[in-house]
Amino acid sequence: MLKWFAGLMSDDLAIDLGTANTLVFSRGRGIICSEPSVVAVSQKPDGTRKILAVGTEAKEMIGRTPGTIRATRPIQDGVIADFDVTEAMLRYFIQRAHNRRRLVRPRIVICVPPCITSVEKRAVRESAMLAGAREVYLMEEPMAAALGAGLNVTEPTGNMVVDVGGGTTDVAVISLAGIVTSNSVRIGGDKMDESIISFVKRKHNLLIGERTAEILKITIGTALSGGKTKTMEVKGRDLVAGIPKMIVMSSEELQEALAEPTARIVDVVRETLETTPPELASDIVDRGVVLVGGGALLRNFDQLLREETHLPIVRAEDPFTAVAVGAGKALDQLDLLRDICLPA
Repeated sequence: MLKWFAGLMSDDLAIDLGTANTLVFSRGRGIICSEPSVVAVSQKPDGTRKILAVGTEAKEMIGRTPGTIRATRPIQDGVIADFDVTEAMLRYFIQRAHNRRRLVRPRIVICVPPCITSVEKRAVRESAMLAGAREVYLMEEPMAAALGAGLNVTEPTGNMVVDVGGGTTDVAVISLAGIVTSNSVRIGGDKMDESIISFVKRKHNLLIGERTAEILKITIGTALSGGKTKTMEVKGRDLVAGIPKMIVMSSEELQEALAEPTARIVDVVRETLETTPPELASDIVDRGVVLVGGGALLRNFDQLLREETHLPIVRAEDPFTAVAVGAGKALDQLDLLRDICLPA
């Protein structure tokens, strides 16, 4: 009886469980939560762990914690790296979505990359169930992104989606409510940040942190030169003198720093196009490629893809939320949801 009553009280949720950010869509309310996928964990002397903070509060601690506290990302390259911490993070987001009502057991759709293994799928399902879900559906991110971008995935026509996330870039061709061909590479926003850190270290002998690299990427990062040059002051530790130092970097330098990860993403798009059936390829020439994900917001990235593929590139209206919104739309169409979700 209690389980039945809890089910009645529930608000169905769609969760874009990303490497960098987690977005929660509530049926009937839209996006209700968008926070970094970061958890601050305190390690006790007896080996036990305590969750101190989740999301934005935990991200503020990155690079600033003592030895007993670790700000960690439990999702790595789009999949669970730390089962217990992921469960705690999911429970936090579910309770926050329901104003911390503990009896609620919602139906949940979780978005995962196409490259996920059966072991990783099981880990995601179990984490969500332990965190309080009543039912768990797993949906591939490109499918959710296509729905979020307003594409009709049930038609017998080809739709190509490029989802540039924090940990992975997923490229898929969708037709008749299924993924015809897809490719996934574990390169995304995080690898871009790492490339910036390496570039600044190599060229300027300056060590910067992850958060500084991310701010650089967002503020002056570009995939293609052109237009007005932007500059930004960067602070870090001088690797020669060992003291704090400030330099000024330009958008041209950022383009050079990001050249390798963006080129790899372009290669994956090309590889996917090469394996696309001819009839669907002709649809893509007409309809173009839809670009989604946080990485799609990198300045001139759509232009770079356009120049390299000679195809129309359409950036989704809101690339950052497209996956969560698409999964949320599927909650209103249970028959479609069961058709397009991964088998249990």
